Amino acid sequence: MMMDNGVITNNYEYGDGYMEQEEEWEREGLLDPAWEKQQKKTFTAWCNSHLRKAGTGIENIDEDFRNGLKLMLLLEVISGETLPKPDRGKMRFHKIANVNKALDFIASKGVKLVSIGAEEIVDGNLKMTLGMIWTIILRFAIQDISVEEMTAKEGLLLWCQRKTAPYKNVNVQNFHLSFKDGLAFCALIHRHRPDLIDYSKLSKDNPLENLNTAFDVAEKYLDIPRMLDPDDLQNTAMPDERAVMTYVSSYYHCFSGAQKAETAANRICKVLKVNQENERLMEEYERLASDLLDWIRRTMPWLNSRQTDNSLAGCQKKLEDYRTYRRKHKPPRVEQKAKLETNFNTLQTKLRLSNRPAYMPTEGKMVSDISQAWKGLEIAEKAFEEWLLSEMMRLERLEYLAQKFKHKADIHEDWTRGKEEMLQSQDFRQCKLNDIKALKKKHEAFESDLAAHQDRVEQIAAIAQELNTLEYHEVGAVNARCQRICAQWDRLGALTQRRRQALDDAARVLEQVDLLHLEFAKRAAPFNNWLDGTREDLVDMFIVHTIEEISGLMDAHARFKATLGEADKEYQAIVNLVHQVESIVKQHQIPGGLENPYTTLTAHELNRKWSDVRQLVPQRDGTLAAELRKQQNNEALRRQFAEKANAVGPWIERQMDAVTAIGMGLQGSLEDQLHRLKEYEAGVYAYKPHIEELERIHQAVQEGMIFENRYSQYTMETLRVGWEQLLTSINRTINEVENQILTRDSKGITQEQLTEFRSSFNHFDKNRTGRLAPEELKSCLVSVGYSIGKDRQGELDFQRILAVVDPNNTGYVSFDAFLDFMTRESTDTDTAEQVIDSFRILAGDKPYITAEELRRELPPDQAEYCVARMPPYRGPGAPPAALDYMAFSTALYGETDL
Repeated sequence: MMMDNGVITNNYEYGDGYMEQEEEWEREGLLDPAWEKQQKKTFTAWCNSHLRKAGTGIENIDEDFRNGLKLMLLLEVISGETLPKPDRGKMRFHKIANVNKALDFIASKGVKLVSIGAEEIVDGNLKMTLGMIWTIILRFAIQDISVEEMTAKEGLLLWCQRKTAPYKNVNVQNFHLSFKDGLAFCALIHRHRPDLIDYSKLSKDNPLENLNTAFDVAEKYLDIPRMLDPDDLQNTAMPDERAVMTYVSSYYHCFSGAQKAETAANRICKVLKVNQENERLMEEYERLASDLLDWIRRTMPWLNSRQTDNSLAGCQKKLEDYRTYRRKHKPPRVEQKAKLETNFNTLQTKLRLSNRPAYMPTEGKMVSDISQAWKGLEIAEKAFEEWLLSEMMRLERLEYLAQKFKHKADIHEDWTRGKEEMLQSQDFRQCKLNDIKALKKKHEAFESDLAAHQDRVEQIAAIAQELNTLEYHEVGAVNARCQRICAQWDRLGALTQRRRQALDDAARVLEQVDLLHLEFAKRAAPFNNWLDGTREDLVDMFIVHTIEEISGLMDAHARFKATLGEADKEYQAIVNLVHQVESIVKQHQIPGGLENPYTTLTAHELNRKWSDVRQLVPQRDGTLAAELRKQQNNEALRRQFAEKANAVGPWIERQMDAVTAIGMGLQGSLEDQLHRLKEYEAGVYAYKPHIEELERIHQAVQEGMIFENRYSQYTMETLRVGWEQLLTSINRTINEVENQILTRDSKGITQEQLTEFRSSFNHFDKNRTGRLAPEELKSCLVSVGYSIGKDRQGELDFQRILAVVDPNNTGYVSFDAFLDFMTRESTDTDTAEQVIDSFRILAGDKPYITAEELRRELPPDQAEYCVARMPPYRGPGAPPAALDYMAFSTALYGETDL
């Protein structure tokens, strides 16, 4: 006991002697005579508040407890236990025996009674009786009050301070003066039942009105009897602390139920909020997965289509459509896929942290299903692009062969024009001997010419056959023309044989031969064929793809030019024959002698063709030079692409290695790893212009019809895939690190623990795959101190652990699953039993709850969430609208549609 600013303070543990305190205060002049009156009135009211439950009460506290009967009844009511059977006699020793039974029961509850005996109670000693009642109040009404491990009185005082802290003119520092003006009592009522008192209308200047208001409201609405008298409180300089504490403890016990309901409601709100967020993430995942899979299903038929109009222009348009798809349509889907995987990992982490079962998407929408569909899309893209390029090569060759066929067919048809009429002519029957011989020689020359054209006809037929094999789109017209040429050639052969036979018959009679014309015909015909073939070769089209190929053509052309000297000599010799004929005819005046009976060729025609050849040679030089420049430009494009690709490829590989190293947790704390990953992510996006520049170079390469590059092992496709894999790896690793931070912070594990877990995991992850096989997991658990026996029980324990960390039986364990298991071994989480207990408090210990109770105790959105999802209660005696909160709470933590 001590003085604090003139106020008596005491811990009032129920073992303290009531009489010793009273005598000590009286010696020190601190005892107020009015206190005994206040205690008597307050203690009497307190006893009656409990005795009325047994249908009785007391009027005079120092008289009505003398026989011990009502004292024993009071103890049975407030303790809920049965005392020994009382003695019913009226003698003094009967009364003492009953009081002793009561005092023995009090002592059995750990209460040390000092200076209080049964005789004093039986004799009606008021002080002793008040001391005994105060001891009972301390033990059964105040001792159970516990706030932050303080003593009962300190806990009750702290409870009052916290509840009245927001109220004006209320400052609870003790149980003496702090309650004199009544505002503290009114504040306690208003804090818990604001509907009973309008606190704003109260004034510190009206203490009696405040006290009467609080006592009337407490008695009428809270079932707390009047234990204090407002006049006594006002007329006493310092009210009795024990009386005030007794009355205030009734407030505490009245409102403690509301405090439990508030705590229960908060717990339910927390659980429901987590469940609502998880459901939102599930719906978002389902929506994104459905959209991505639908897009892949719509895209695959286009990529798998191999239909074209069989024209080069149509194929080039398909290639441009594919480039547009790669540049515009696919990148957003790559980001959508990364977001989908990130949301899935975040959802699983939140479910693990909230002690919920893992989320299983609907059939066909698993992450593995999406990855498999995405892989199929990439395979289809590669096959589609390869088919487009091969189709372009095929169509380019078809166009070249078609032009070549047309060119050779035009030359052949030009040569055969009029040949059938000439072979069918009967002109030799009116000719003289010299003319007959000339016709014979002419026919021999024609046969030589016909044999020389045999090779051209075979070439035309071979080209037509190749166009058929390559499925040229106008193959019908080609076949028709080829058939006409072959049929005509067969007719020419037959007609030639018949005319030869006729000329042979006439030659037996006519023998004069003009040797000069014959020599001209013999030499002019091969030379003319050589001229035709040379002109055809000089204008012939060609396709090359390398500098070596064009160099080979230029070398062949150079060799050809080296033979022009010999050709010029042959030409001069043939022309000289014509000059000789002209000289003889002029000299001898031979009629019709200038006409060569052996050939239709003339010197003028040979001169024209020879002039054409001399003009076509420099033109051919220019064409080959232009093609050489084109191939040199293509070579430069190859080198440019290779130089850029050889820089971008290793850069992507280095970034992948760096991200993988960070993902293994080998570089600092999780925050350091996340910071470095963000830096790598920013660096990767900053590097994107290099990829775009490489795409532009690659487009120029494809437009130049360049199909191979010996200067680099990288292709645009491999670089695209590497780039997309790098972005996906960074996003996935960032998500994993963020989930580890979330796990660490929510589970309360230290950075040192997390580092130890990561180091142990990495030590047994020999292949750096980011996952452990079952035997590696067992070794890792042992290394971090987890005991796993080598007997059958140890194997069963390990199989139980595997079922937790690998629920889908994939055959491996990721670091997130390993970390989640290690943290769950040492932390506590909400359980279904805790949620059921919380709902039971709200329901008032009923096995069911009503919608009205949920709406009264929970926020509107979460109350409606429960009403919509709780199944009806089927138990006996329940109202029609009763809801089953036990089944609902169990479903939150089990395998259900929620």
